[in-house]
Amino acid sequence: MTTESARTVSNAILVTAGVAAAYVVLTTPPLRRAAMFGIRVWLGASLPAFLLSQVGRAWAESGRARR
Repeated sequence: MTTESARTVSNAILVTAGVAAAYVVLTTPPLRRAAMFGIRVWLGASLPAFLLSQVGRAWAESGRARR
């Protein structure tokens, strides 16, 4: 088996496992609720942090930080 074919097979296996996991999560209500809660927590923590870092970078690049 060549490296390229091994990579293709492993990618196909990972995609299949991901689709199967997504199906189980979406069709099981407790898992779906847990996934939605996790997404809300992740967005609630990382999105404001990202926006604050971008605002800080824009402020520094605007030259106003030197006053």
